[in-house]
Amino acid sequence: MQKIDIISCAIMSISLMMSLICFISIKDSNPEKLVVVADWITSGSLYVDWSLNYNMLSAIMVLLVNFISTIVHFYSVGYMHNDDRRPVFMAYLGLFTFFMLMLVTSSNLIQLFLGWEGVGLTSYLLIGFWHYKESANNAALKAFVVNRVGDFGFLLGIFAIFIIFGTVNFKEIFILVNTQETTMFNFLGLQFHALTLITMLLFVGAMGKSAQFGLHTWLPDAMEGPTPVSALIHAATMVTAGVFLMVLMSPLLEKSEFTKNFIMIVGALSAIFAASVAITQDDIKKIIAYSTCSQLGYMFIAIGSSAYNLAMFHLVTHAFFKALLFLGAGSVIHSMSDEQNIKRMGGLYKKIPVTYLLMLIGTLALTGFPFFSAYFSKDLILEILYLNGSSIKNYIFLAGVFVVFLTALYSFRLLFYVFHGLDNSDEKVSAHIHESSNIIIIPLVILAFFSIFSGLLFKDYFFGIKSISFWNDSLVNISLTVPPSLVHEIPIYIKKLPLMNMLLGTLIAFLICVLFKNVTDFLKKNLFYIYTFLNKKWYFDEFYNLVFVKFSKYVGNGFWKSIDIELIDNIGPNGVSRAIKVLGSVVSSFQSGFLYHYVLTIIIGLTIFISIYFYIF
Repeated sequence: MQKIDIISCAIMSISLMMSLICFISIKDSNPEKLVVVADWITSGSLYVDWSLNYNMLSAIMVLLVNFISTIVHFYSVGYMHNDDRRPVFMAYLGLFTFFMLMLVTSSNLIQLFLGWEGVGLTSYLLIGFWHYKESANNAALKAFVVNRVGDFGFLLGIFAIFIIFGTVNFKEIFILVNTQETTMFNFLGLQFHALTLITMLLFVGAMGKSAQFGLHTWLPDAMEGPTPVSALIHAATMVTAGVFLMVLMSPLLEKSEFTKNFIMIVGALSAIFAASVAITQDDIKKIIAYSTCSQLGYMFIAIGSSAYNLAMFHLVTHAFFKALLFLGAGSVIHSMSDEQNIKRMGGLYKKIPVTYLLMLIGTLALTGFPFFSAYFSKDLILEILYLNGSSIKNYIFLAGVFVVFLTALYSFRLLFYVFHGLDNSDEKVSAHIHESSNIIIIPLVILAFFSIFSGLLFKDYFFGIKSISFWNDSLVNISLTVPPSLVHEIPIYIKKLPLMNMLLGTLIAFLICVLFKNVTDFLKKNLFYIYTFLNKKWYFDEFYNLVFVKFSKYVGNGFWKSIDIELIDNIGPNGVSRAIKVLGSVVSSFQSGFLYHYVLTIIIGLTIFISIYFYIF
């Protein structure tokens, strides 16, 4: 290990230990801690201090961010071993983690927004780390631009909050929220329910950062970055920032039923969209990326159902198995000499058995296999939807169950193509396939442990007899409108429905990927239009390229030619230049070189000047 590796890993390890100590401290005593570092902004009625807010919600996020980041730092030492720019990479990882910690410990919206933008900036640097690849540059730029769309909505939400509440401090906002329940906001002569408008604008920001339906297009392309980046972004940092924001602002959300329903619908659409696209992808990292988008949909469904603690529960369990899957995929890619196409793999369970076992654990956790982590968090979200059954929630419940089927299908499709069947890799690649080093494997083992046991270990704290005392006042509506005891009264067929769909998806994946491989080609041929639609990601990229990119280029070129070149340049620099040239040519025509011509000119000038003087005066 180089000095930079030792320093980076040591700092993250210390940060992790300190966050664990702080978590244990606040868990035992439950005091909300606010540490004011310095006065920051004072402008008129706007006052913002730089402070650290620490309650159970932020404590969980700080611990989770530090844990995943520490794992990724150690993993990166092995994965980026041959990269000459590894010191720069480790610095970017540390900076990214810093901004994420700033985000989750903020006591006001301005400080949070700074961390929010910092995460966006460093993600641009990390995604485009291999900048010599055009695809990496394009992916980094795409992530940056799409996130700015969401951030614009977030910024408008902050402005609206300051106008309505007169403050950007969380504690003050939450105290005043009941007084603004019926307040209307006048915009362009139209009346809007203020809290609905605010929460909708905040959710636009969350949609961009958490890659929800409509603003999701940057997430799969972000896989152009190194695999440790993918794990860090997807597991517990950038994409979960939107979930954290909405949970944090839950006191406002509870005052707008419209926004909560909208969040549920977008979450359900995101889950279905991403899962349906994932079943047709061949890039191992992109499949897992779409899985992230789909699981984030579940979290937003929970938020829309007022099940904020379940959203956080799934966020935590998801962090472990998603980091495991990404880093496991990195181990596969590393052993396959950077090959990422699952169709060019196969039979790897014999050559890299440890990685196979760890990827299997991650897959079982993701699909919700009994007693693995997501079995508890995901199933609880669906059960709460069923218990709170309204017409819209019933449809979303069915959508959620269907996504369980799709999740099992694409997850085990990946597993079967990569680790089972015949070896489809190049002979030179196949000859060099080997198990990864311990510095790569050990972080996976740690993540595998939590992927198995985190649901069982934490369920009582997130949803159960200990949940109310655990969360204290850091979340609203902890009762979820139904006592946890009622969950046991759900019909058995409803409880088993996700499991049955998971098993069905696994079975179909086994049939089409292992037993009857020709079925895939048959389906592609006979369901060509459906397959193409899914493979092209519902044509979102093509639509955005046509409507926004090409249109913007057309308008930009038009302004450049008609205004910049023909108007500004012709009237401005070019026009002045031509006028000077004309004037110069006229003046130069009087430069004959004869003295009597100059004397005559002087006499004529003096005559004109004296005549004007006597005429005026």
